[in-house]
Amino acid sequence: MAAPDAVTKLSADIPPWQHHWLAETLRLREEHWGPLEDADAVRHARRGPEALEPRILLRAQSLGRREGLDELVSRWRQGALISLSILFILALLTGIGSAAGALGDGTRPVNVLWALGALLGLNLLTLVLWLASLLLRPRHATVLGRLWLWITRKFARGPDAALVPQALMNLLGRIGAIRGLFGAISHGLWLTGLMAALMTLLVLLSTASYRFVWATTILQPDTFVTLTHAIGWLPAQFGFTIPAENIVRASDGAQALPAAAQAQWSVWLIGVMVVYGILPRLVAAIWCTLQARRALRGLRIDPTLPGYAALRDRLLPAAQSTGIDRPVDDIHQPQVGATRTDDATVSWGTQPVLVSLELPAEVTWPPADMPDTIQNAGNLDSREQRNRVRDALSDSHTPRLLIACDARQTPDRGTMGLIASLAELAGDTRVWLYLDLQRETASDRRTTWRERLMAAGMAETSILHNEDQPLRWLESGND
Repeated sequence: MAAPDAVTKLSADIPPWQHHWLAETLRLREEHWGPLEDADAVRHARRGPEALEPRILLRAQSLGRREGLDELVSRWRQGALISLSILFILALLTGIGSAAGALGDGTRPVNVLWALGALLGLNLLTLVLWLASLLLRPRHATVLGRLWLWITRKFARGPDAALVPQALMNLLGRIGAIRGLFGAISHGLWLTGLMAALMTLLVLLSTASYRFVWATTILQPDTFVTLTHAIGWLPAQFGFTIPAENIVRASDGAQALPAAAQAQWSVWLIGVMVVYGILPRLVAAIWCTLQARRALRGLRIDPTLPGYAALRDRLLPAAQSTGIDRPVDDIHQPQVGATRTDDATVSWGTQPVLVSLELPAEVTWPPADMPDTIQNAGNLDSREQRNRVRDALSDSHTPRLLIACDARQTPDRGTMGLIASLAELAGDTRVWLYLDLQRETASDRRTTWRERLMAAGMAETSILHNEDQPLRWLESGND
C-alpha cells in the first residue's frame, strides 16, 4: 500500500477553485455537525507550505478524501455539467423552433413585425432586465442560473449533498462572482438559442419561398417606412441592406412583389437578428466570463470565518525555530546520549521502518535477525506511541514501511484505520501477518486479516507471512 502522491501538496489535476469549494464544504459540515477527528490531516498539512491558507486546503483535501466529500463534490460537478448540457440542448431546440414558427410553412405571408417579436421579443426584454440589474447589488443568480442549480440538485444524493451547492454559493458570494458566473451561463444559453434561430433562418430562407408583409388597421404606410428604416439603421452600418421605401409601401399583402424585394426583407430580418440579438448577447457573455474569471483569481481563504479561526494555532504552531541568537554556554552544551530505537521522537531519514501493532508481551520483538539498516519503531500499544510514530514518519522520507500484526488476533476498525494512516506516510507499505511459530497456531486468523486488508484497498502482494521473508523485502525492496 503506497502513500498518496500529494500528501504535502494539493492535487494538480484539480483546479484551485475546486480545492476552495471542498474546503468550504468541509467547513460547513463541521459547523453543522461538529469538528472531525483530524490529527493525521493536520499532521499532513503542517508538512506543506508555511502559510495558513495552503495548510487549510491540505487539511480539507485529506479529510475530504477520508470522508468522501471530494467524491461528492466531483459528482456534483459532473451533475452540473450534465444539467448545463441539457439546458444548452433545450436552448438549441428552442431557437430552431422559434425561427421555424416565425416563418411558418410558407403557405401564408410572414408578418415582419410578428416575426421580429417571436425572434427577439423575449430576448430583448430579458436583456434589458439584466442591464437594469447591474444597478442593483447581486444577491441571487439569474433565472436560468437558478434553473441550472435546481436541475443539478437532482443529480446529487446523500446526507451531505445539500452542503455542496451551499458551499459553492458561499464562495461565489464572498468573491462577488455570482453575477459574472451565472450571467455567463444565462447569456451563453440565450446566445445558443439565437445562433440556432439564425442558422434555421438561413436554411429556411435559402430553401423555401416566403412573402413578407406588414399588416395594420389604423397605421399609415409611412409609419412602417419610418419604423423599418429606424430599426434597420444600425444593421446597415454592418452592411445589411434596408428595403427601399417603395418596397415597404408595397408590402401590404395586396400586391405581388418580385423575388428581389423578398430578398431585401430577408437580409433586413437577418441583420436585425444579428445586431440586436446575437451581438449584444455575445458582448454580455464575454464581459460576464471575464468578470467571473477575475473574481475566481481573487479566491482566498478567509481565516476569520467560523471553523477556520480555530485552526490557526494548530496549523501554525506558535513555537517555531528562529535560529541561534548566541553561542551556547559550555555548561548548557547538550550531550549526545545513547540512541533509543524504540522511541519515535526523531526523524528516520530514508531508512526503512519496522513497526508492530499490539504484539503480546511474551513475543520476542524485534526479531533477532533484523538487519541493522532497518529502523525499529517499536510495538505500538498506546495512543502516545502511535502519535510519536506518525510524527516521526511525517518528518522522514521513509521508502518502505513494514507493519507487523498478530495473526492470532481479530482485526478491528481501529487497527485498520491505524494501518491506513501509517501507510499514507511511507513510500511503500506492507503488512506482515506475524505468527510466532513456537506458540499454538491453530487459532490464527490470517484469512480474516487478508479479507479486511484487501477490502481496505491493499494489494494481495502487500500482505506478507513469515515464509515470505518480510525483513528481506524491507531491507532491499526486493520480494
